[in-house]
Amino acid sequence: MKKIFNKVIMVVFMLLSANFVLSQAAKPRIMVFPANVWMTGKGYVTTMDNQGQKIQVYDYQKALDSDKELYSVINTIQKMMNDRGFPLEDLAAKLKDIADQNALNNMDQNQDGGGIAESPRDKLLKVAKPDIILEITWTVNSSGPKKSITFELKGLDAGTNKNIASAGGPGAQSFSAEISSLLEEAVLAHIDMFNTQLMTHFEDMFANGREISLDVKVWDTSPKKLNDEINNDGDLLKDDIKKWVKDNTVKGRNTLSNSTPNMMSFTQVRIPLYDEEGAAFDADAFATKFRKYLRKTYQLQCESGAIGLGKAEVVIGGKR
Repeated sequence: MKKIFNKVIMVVFMLLSANFVLSQAAKPRIMVFPANVWMTGKGYVTTMDNQGQKIQVYDYQKALDSDKELYSVINTIQKMMNDRGFPLEDLAAKLKDIADQNALNNMDQNQDGGGIAESPRDKLLKVAKPDIILEITWTVNSSGPKKSITFELKGLDAGTNKNIASAGGPGAQSFSAEISSLLEEAVLAHIDMFNTQLMTHFEDMFANGREISLDVKVWDTSPKKLNDEINNDGDLLKDDIKKWVKDNTVKGRNTLSNSTPNMMSFTQVRIPLYDEEGAAFDADAFATKFRKYLRKTYQLQCESGAIGLGKAEVVIGGKR
């Protein structure tokens, strides 16, 4: 009888452990950023010229080094999400990783001076690989000795930057001067509904794949163009590319939005969240897989790259 009881206890423990692991695996990885409007208002932004186009570059390292309030706000949001079982990627830690690698450059250039523009935020996302970004902005209000905080919290898909969850509003007035206490009190009334919105989006990603875009380009010197025939049936290279993309996306989901002899643009490309080994799968990994296919099948020299987690590019017929 005692042996049977022990076996029952062991089975229950194993089931509980399995459910715990699954519950952990089922939560999206999150990274907290200060919102662009907050960064701009505080002056932590620089306008740069990127191949004739003006872009805004946000200096997160300077913001963290200069603003103790920001550090407190990010830690408070991270603690609240961590308490609810969400795995987190720390902004300050990932900035240090990138700085150590000397990787915070504004663009990767090819031999002709062109390249894929990539902001510090894009580089951060490629290193951290979160599923969802949380953007926070806030203001502290004073009324005599009492203070309150008004906040806005947005959840963004890390690949597409689409808004997937929102919460915000004023908190109750308090005699507390601690920004963390004011923020936690204000956010507490909204956090569970906000997390429900995040989970709804993540469950869709888990079932239907992460959404990215893919651009396929051809150098002028490439030995093969997209409209070249590849067999006696008259199939073109672009036909095989369309088939490959369909075969390597979740449920074949993708949209070919543009097609010329030298370029194909795919949008709403749904790729798996994880590869066969359980590692996070992103736009760069998808582009690398496609590049290797072209090399093996057609002996074409190609180059692949990505901006952040969500925009992949493969260039046929040359190297950067």
